[in-house]
Amino acid sequence: MSIMTLATLLIFPAFMAYAAASDLVSMRISNRISLGLISAFVVFALVCQLPLAQLGLHLGAGALVLVICFGMFAAGWIGGGDAKLAAATALWIGPELLPAYVMISSVAGGLLTLWILNMRTYPLPRFALGWTWLERLHSPSNGVPYGIALAMAGLFIFPYSTIWKSAAMIG
Repeated sequence: MSIMTLATLLIFPAFMAYAAASDLVSMRISNRISLGLISAFVVFALVCQLPLAQLGLHLGAGALVLVICFGMFAAGWIGGGDAKLAAATALWIGPELLPAYVMISSVAGGLLTLWILNMRTYPLPRFALGWTWLERLHSPSNGVPYGIALAMAGLFIFPYSTIWKSAAMIG
């Protein structure tokens, strides 16, 4: 397996894991994560020789999700980092897998939300007092780190993507 193939198959999961961890501990997803995903996609699409028509479909999927998610952000339903992460993820997975990604992230996000809301009804254990990130997550005045669900769905779907298959063929 070539270094470029290995990088293609690992860069997306690495960004997804970092986005989930970042959202968990800070309730924030840096623009650098989304920009890194977009940049890496362009490089790997060229290296994997993704056909121009397929590249256009991937760009369209990302743009569609960006528009929809920014509408959701404007309505106050999701955070801006979540909107950008979902769009960057859609870019990688493409239009064929977009319905599955939306479904899986919705179910995962709903379960995550229910679990966090339930956990917020109990006091934090004594040993966890002073853990800033956990206190923030536990506070009813804060939202839910939905980037975790977006990352989980992206990681689940990615092995079925055109990018994954293209990288595997050149490896």
